[in-house]
Amino acid sequence: MICCLNPDCQNPMNPDGNQCCQNCQTPLIPLLRGRYRIVKRLSVEGGFSITYLAEDIDKLNEQCVVKQLAPKVQNQSTLKKAVKLFKEEAQRLQELGEHPQIPNLLAYFEQDGYLYLVQQFIKGNNLLQRMQENGRFREPEIRKLLLDLLPVLKFIHEKGVIHRDIKPQNVIIRENDGKHVLIDFGASKLLTTTVKNKGTSIGSHGYTPVEQMQDGKAYPASDLFSLGASCFFLLTGVSPSKQWMEKGYAWITTWRKHFNGSNGQGIPISMELGEVIDKLLKVDIKERYQSADRVLKDLVPQQVSASVATTLLSSVPRNSNEATVQVQKKLKKRWLVNGGLILLTLGGGVFWFFNPPQIPLIPPGLFVNNSSVFTLVGHASDVNAVNFSPQGDKLASGSDDKTIKVWDVANREIIRTIEGHSGWIWDVAFSPDGKILASSGNDKTIKLWDLSTGKEIRTLKGHLQGVISVAFSKDGTTLASSSVDSTIKLWNVATGEEIRTLKGHSAAVNSVDFSPDGFTLASGSWDKSIKLWNVETGEKIRTFKAHKDKVFSVAFAPDGKTLASASRDKTVKVWNLAAGKVSNTLQGHTDKVNSVAYIPGKTDSQSEEDQILVSGSNDNTIKLWDVKTGKLINTLKKDVGYIYSVATSKDGKKIAGGGSAENIVKIWQL
Repeated sequence: MICCLNPDCQNPMNPDGNQCCQNCQTPLIPLLRGRYRIVKRLSVEGGFSITYLAEDIDKLNEQCVVKQLAPKVQNQSTLKKAVKLFKEEAQRLQELGEHPQIPNLLAYFEQDGYLYLVQQFIKGNNLLQRMQENGRFREPEIRKLLLDLLPVLKFIHEKGVIHRDIKPQNVIIRENDGKHVLIDFGASKLLTTTVKNKGTSIGSHGYTPVEQMQDGKAYPASDLFSLGASCFFLLTGVSPSKQWMEKGYAWITTWRKHFNGSNGQGIPISMELGEVIDKLLKVDIKERYQSADRVLKDLVPQQVSASVATTLLSSVPRNSNEATVQVQKKLKKRWLVNGGLILLTLGGGVFWFFNPPQIPLIPPGLFVNNSSVFTLVGHASDVNAVNFSPQGDKLASGSDDKTIKVWDVANREIIRTIEGHSGWIWDVAFSPDGKILASSGNDKTIKLWDLSTGKEIRTLKGHLQGVISVAFSKDGTTLASSSVDSTIKLWNVATGEEIRTLKGHSAAVNSVDFSPDGFTLASGSWDKSIKLWNVETGEKIRTFKAHKDKVFSVAFAPDGKTLASASRDKTVKVWNLAAGKVSNTLQGHTDKVNSVAYIPGKTDSQSEEDQILVSGSNDNTIKLWDVKTGKLINTLKKDVGYIYSVATSKDGKKIAGGGSAENIVKIWQL
């Protein structure tokens, strides 16, 4: 289906292939700005803008949100104000999108007389939808909301931005990690003298404080009032808007009655939380909380002193087995702050452990060791590709920040940052001798780099659209590349000349891999098929079809007898190449599977009985599978975000995963 972008169209959905809208006859736009496919209309907001769900074809059809400014006003002053606010929203997203709980701005442009902004799509339900599905919130859920969202408010306020429209509809609980994400900065404004003294009344009745509603003035305390009103609604199910229309701001002085007596509709809350909400909802801004930090301090008591902790620790039994038994018998937990502050009684001692709600800042290049899991931090955007060097001593990662980073795995540090691509980097691959690195991206090029110097050897050009995947042959003489343009190209590594172009897929080719003997190339495509090619002649050997959706990744087994494929249909399939059919379907992921790789064995002839397969998915997990039985061996979780790429070291002892949200690479030691 294709969606009409005429804001006045009453029935915008049309069958694919239509040139004009069947409802309003407006010419249809298959790809907005040549890259955004509009999937459906999400909402019409106040007669000023329309929000659409879209797919970004330059990012492998990743979902995004497109917002169209479409004010239904004739007054020039109002129109100018709408344009100004829309541009400010884009500016705010650009400035604030570095925070993992605020959507990123992806684009801002004008087309056919309309302004558009494109932002990151956050998968999940907003707080209103969550309440409608699960009923009114209980105190632990409200505490989690406050501890999760207050650091976000602190961040935007320190940037000089006031949101001005905090309400349940504008906070999404992200599906993959349960974090609260603040959306819709359309009403936000810079905290300047202009805003303080002369502003526009923006907000939602009942959720908006008096200084903002009457005078158009907004402060950090104004957002905190809106947060308090949201908590009241989530706890009671009573609409602040309705209360405001019936009683004005007088409703704030009697909000507690909705928790008490025969008419009480709320779930009981503690005295401490009640006092916090009281102070959030003060009509007089001078009596209200002035900062998010101040609210956090009231929610989270201070740690006991180090001297007290030292004294208490002396009572813990020295024998670890004895301690374990006592823990099992005597451990009592009291969650004073929903996962933040825990009271433990252990062997007669009392201990307080405090886990600050703020996200820790990790210096670029730091390799954080958490048992057998390591985290590489250094990229400024999504990590689309990871790959170990043949010797296993280095790891390369490619990112949307247009850089490649080469990491020293043993010393856990960045060896060098390589720059040269003009767009996002989609794949990286080491030559078999580990001396050359190939990279590809949406700038339609492949680049070869000398790893000893970090300098570019040459650029390979020929694809008409972005290059999604690259792979070296086992002897290192040939490089294969696949593209959104539906073709595969083979290149002479020594000369950079194109050997031949392989055509046969009807959609983007997302992945290529050489067989261990180098005679066969496998390709996986958005056309739901996998093809095998004769490398010497370029002829198609066979086509495999079993996936119900796009194929995102293919990988040959170490013995070359089977091939694994990962798909948007949430499955991994293992193919018996001799028989030409599926030998096993691995099911367990709950979202699309983006990448698949075998864990090498002690020998290249490792039999299927001993093979282990690794898969990475948008469901925020990496799974390990027994290839022969199809059984799940283990599940590894990244902290947050999608996993776009997985790689295994040649010694079979390490797995790397790269993806979205935190811009990190994780390595698991097996």
